[in-house]
Amino acid sequence: MKTISMTRRVILAAAAATVSFGAMAQADGHQVVDSMHFLIPGGAGGGWDGTARGTGEALTNAGLVGQATYENMSGGGGGKAIGYLIENADSQHGTLMVNSTPIVIRSLTGVFPQNFRDLTLVAGTIGDYATIVVGKDSPINTMDEFLTAYRADPSGTAIGGGSVPGGMDHLVAAMVMKAAGEDPTAVKYIPYDAGGEAMAALLSGEIAALSTGFSEAVDLANAGEVKIIGITSAERNDTYPDAPTMIEQGIDTEFVNWRGFFAAPGLPDDKLAMYQDAITKMYDTPEWEEVRNRNGWVNIHNSGDEFFSFLENQEQVIGDLMKELGFL
Repeated sequence: MKTISMTRRVILAAAAATVSFGAMAQADGHQVVDSMHFLIPGGAGGGWDGTARGTGEALTNAGLVGQATYENMSGGGGGKAIGYLIENADSQHGTLMVNSTPIVIRSLTGVFPQNFRDLTLVAGTIGDYATIVVGKDSPINTMDEFLTAYRADPSGTAIGGGSVPGGMDHLVAAMVMKAAGEDPTAVKYIPYDAGGEAMAALLSGEIAALSTGFSEAVDLANAGEVKIIGITSAERNDTYPDAPTMIEQGIDTEFVNWRGFFAAPGLPDDKLAMYQDAITKMYDTPEWEEVRNRNGWVNIHNSGDEFFSFLENQEQVIGDLMKELGFL
């Protein structure tokens, strides 16, 4: 799977995975982490949770990690977990945290005071495309039909999401509508505390469409609960090939939400190098490919200084876009 690079049209958003590593040893030619603890800044079932648990599954099944444990720490738009990691840095050298675009967006908007520079950057790992979905019983089947409904009744054709106004789901919806020729600041966006609440609102008809991650939408589409009417990838995804791209429907926009791993500040260099090596080796395993393909992720691997440069570039691109859309 090729690595995705940053362009003006492809905004790569960060997800950090908090991983607590125990002692490391050599076994069967692989560097093995005896135990790994993932700190997840959100609740169960979301994109961060899926990234952490999927990564832990691949690492343990491949024999690179002996045992993986997980801790969900919701609050403050992800800020509670970030603050915890920083404030307890001396005792958290065995922990890594998972995060995504919100670590950039929410620091720009002041939801929390910290940003990625306050953490040890381990590696960017994967990307997840964004989607617009409608309920299974909706008369809408394409983006063109959604836009027709929106133009007929803008205030009655709301888009929901599992993030705050100006957050990633809102940003994606605005990007899509802008590319479709609409005023992105006029779109009625309704935020929900979590993906589950947003999905309930979609199925009840409270919102006409939902902006969410592709990996979260695939399971619901396979279960017949939603219809994916647009994905923000350049080409159709093999995980769910029935999902049409925005581009093929005449909406010239792409977006992929990247996710990666961060550690506490002050992490010793030797431990950082071992963590990065373990993640690098993961990419060559069939266990990782199974998890990656199942979730529809793309490989985005940036380590250390490269990861830092990537985030600085993304911060600039997203900041410029949010100012243009009136979010900053």
